[in-house]
Order: sequence, then C-alpha cells, then structure tokens
Amino acid sequence: MELEDRITIATPEGIELQIVLAGAASRFIACVIDMFLQLVLILLAAIAALGLLGGGLGTALFAMASFAALYLYDVLFEVLASGRTPGKRVTHLRVVRERGTPVDLPASAIRNLLRLIDFLPTAYLVGLASILITRHNQRLGDLAAGTLVIRDAGRRKNPPRAAAAATTPVQGRFDSSGWDVSAVGIDELVAVRRFLERRDSLDDGARRALAHRLEQGLRTKVAGAPPGLSAEGFLEELARVKASR
Repeated sequence: MELEDRITIATPEGIELQIVLAGAASRFIACVIDMFLQLVLILLAAIAALGLLGGGLGTALFAMASFAALYLYDVLFEVLASGRTPGKRVTHLRVVRERGTPVDLPASAIRNLLRLIDFLPTAYLVGLASILITRHNQRLGDLAAGTLVIRDAGRRKNPPRAAAAATTPVQGRFDSSGWDVSAVGIDELVAVRRFLERRDSLDDGARRALAHRLEQGLRTKVAGAPPGLSAEGFLEELARVKASR
C-alpha cells in the first residue's frame, strides 16, 4: 500500500485543486504491464517481418516496428488516450502537465525520449530513484517535460449518479437555438473548454465544484438557458453554441 502524496495546483480558472501523485509501486506495475504488451508487439513484428518476409526488407520493417513499440507506444497512448497507456489505465494512473492540463505531444515526446536514461543502469533503477527523491514523484523524463503522473481518483470508484448524468452530452435534448451567448467572452470560453477537456482527470468533488463555479459565473451571461440544466450540461451546451456562432 502506498502513502498518498497530495499537491495543490492552481487551475487556469483560478481554482485550487488537490491531486494525488502516483507512487513508485503503482508506476512500476503500470510499467511492467506496458512492457509486456510492448514485447508482445515486438514478437508479432518479428514473426511478420523476419519470419514471413526475411532479408533486408524484413529486417528494416522489424526495426521500424520495434521502435514504434518501444517509443511511439507510450507517446501515442498518452496523447490520444488522455494520458493513459494500457498499464496506466489498469492501475488508474494518468500523465498530466504540472498545471493539471492534459499532456500534449511535445511533453510526451520529451518524457518518453528520456525513458532510456531512467532504465539505466538496470531496469528502471534511475527512474525509481528519481521518483523516490523528487518532491513530486517525478522521474527524469517528467522533470524535463514538466509532467506529473497522478492517481486517477475518478476511475477508481463508481461516480455518483449525479456526476455520471452530468457527463452525458445534452445536445439534442432541447432546442438551444434561442440561447444568447454574446456576453460570454473568449477568455471565459477558453476556461470552459479547458475544464471539459480535463474533467475526467479530476476527482468527483473537485470536478463538481469547478463545474458549479464556472456555471454560476456564466449563467447570468446566457439568456434562454433552461434552469434545470446540470452544471456540466450547461457548460457543454454553452461551448457548443458559442463555437457554432
């Protein structure tokens, strides 16, 4: 069992949120799962490229496939799957930027490029030592890329029904063509979009609190919105309507 390391970050919306950092044990387990899957991919590539094709072409294809399995595997999953490789998904972990925003391609590319150093001199020894001694449980790749690995609290337990209902898109349940969103500024729209993009990385309490605060600040600026709409439903529809005009 790991002791929970919590840090407080200030969101771009001006709200302080607590997040739980992933510890060395859970990160190592995620790494083992991902390494097993990568080895399976490399084995399949060897069978297809070397066993079926052979020769120089097969060797070249095998080298390319091995590179993709060892490097692009992590980068693509982190960027396209909200910071979660299959191993991180199983262990309920997620990679985010230090400000709590979703990890982007440059940050993921840097953190995974330095993974080779983290594995030296023996498997994950440098990375493990870095996680244990750094303030925010960061390996060298995280320090260079400005990323954190956090425990995905919202995925470890079933969310309350109210929160689950709030994530359901509201488009199509009513006519929002009469909404007047002209008073909503660009900065406010950016804040709404940032929340919608990274809400799955927040625990339930922080997610509801941030959605409620944004909704309360913007509700008076939107004419025509029905009063019974949930906070997240209101924000989803506001972003959609604003983007279409």
